[in-house]
Amino acid sequence: MSGFIVGADRNQATLFPERLDDYVAEESATRVIDFFVDELDLSGLGFKTEPADTGRPGYEPTMMLKLFIYGYMNRINTGRRLEQEAQRNVELMWLTGRLAPNFKTISDFRKDNGEAIGLVCREFVMLCRKFNLFKDAFVAIDGSKFKAVNSRDRNFTKAKLKHRLKQIDESIERYLTEMESVDRQESEVSEDKTQRLQDKIEILKGEIGRLKKLEVELLASPDQQISLTDADARSMATSGRGSGVVGYNVQAAVDTKHHLIVTHEVTNVGHDRGQLSPMAEQAKEVLGVEKIEAVADRGYFSGEQIKACDEAKITTYLPKPRTSNNRAKGLYDKQDFIYKPADDEYECPAGERLTNRTSSEQDGMKIYRYWSSVCGQCVFKAQCTTGKERRVSRWEHEEVVEALQTRLDKKPEVMRIRRQTVEHPFGTIKHWMGSQHFKTKTLKRVSTEMSLHVLAYNLKRAISLFGVEGLILKIQTA
Repeated sequence: MSGFIVGADRNQATLFPERLDDYVAEESATRVIDFFVDELDLSGLGFKTEPADTGRPGYEPTMMLKLFIYGYMNRINTGRRLEQEAQRNVELMWLTGRLAPNFKTISDFRKDNGEAIGLVCREFVMLCRKFNLFKDAFVAIDGSKFKAVNSRDRNFTKAKLKHRLKQIDESIERYLTEMESVDRQESEVSEDKTQRLQDKIEILKGEIGRLKKLEVELLASPDQQISLTDADARSMATSGRGSGVVGYNVQAAVDTKHHLIVTHEVTNVGHDRGQLSPMAEQAKEVLGVEKIEAVADRGYFSGEQIKACDEAKITTYLPKPRTSNNRAKGLYDKQDFIYKPADDEYECPAGERLTNRTSSEQDGMKIYRYWSSVCGQCVFKAQCTTGKERRVSRWEHEEVVEALQTRLDKKPEVMRIRRQTVEHPFGTIKHWMGSQHFKTKTLKRVSTEMSLHVLAYNLKRAISLFGVEGLILKIQTA
């Protein structure tokens, strides 16, 4: 393409070996990257493919995209490392035509083309759809916490700030007590020690002033949390007791048959509630089908989300979390009360009927309350409730949740399928990333980085399914 820096001809004969192409094995994944990117319409995806009329020519986006995909497939995901590898890695020399952009040019390409890179990731998923890999239309949905550049010491919540200020106050009090003890000794050594303690107290007082300023910013933020290195990173609890990370919550919908990531999204919300319907609907749109099945863990359980999936023709499977401790107390659980839809009543273990008495709004949901007037005379009262009467709550669309439970009871194996499916991609990608996980800052750039990881993962999965030559042939005929 005229106007761009032109690389060396990869078929140019050299003294030894004769061609650069001889260095790249026929079964190398590099050949898939080369063919896949060459087949893309980069201008239609949002890349700038027309060179500027003035100034020094830039690098062709085709070459830059190949460089990044190769890097993420081979755990080389920083601009500086890609710059080094482009100068010494024979496969990259073959892929880029012996061009070696500097690290800033490489990093700027990723920063400036985030949305387009995301579309490239989606484009490969659409190719997999053409290969008929998603014919089952069954996805597993899950979220995983990924560490941000921001350390835990540079993230503050109200609780962390309060704890830190308390620690400082205790340290100042300890230093003041120590100063009183030293002053009574009246020696040259005691004078020096008093001065050192005074200096420490002044430093701590300065820290208090800094934290007070941070507190003002923290209280003004929407979620009352602030991160100093990466403003979008958030403190999130993890599965370990008392553990957590400062980072992002990555959502993914994974095909249960081939373990390909159908769609993904990076969020900075620390929980999964509210994500079931959006992720399932995104997966349905990508798969291009009228109906799909989706399985998730209990962290996604939300009556409203399940209802939204039902309306969108998405069949869901997920267990209901146990929020009541009645079983532990030796009392009857809600499951022991049988709903009679014809009468709109509940039948208790004693055979009495609990009738619909009142309703209320809770978090935008209409809740009905049922109870009976004969609980005081019931012989099972001690096993049922410690109050005047046993009350049972029912959401106005509770039948949606009941239908979900019936489906799950008939197909309990889907929860095993979920674990085998969606946790595999997350574990693999985190292994590639190493201990630091994301290298960029802000939600927008982290999303771009995740798209590259997902694309690299999907390419490797497709290569394992078809082989290099088979995948190239499928892309060619798609």
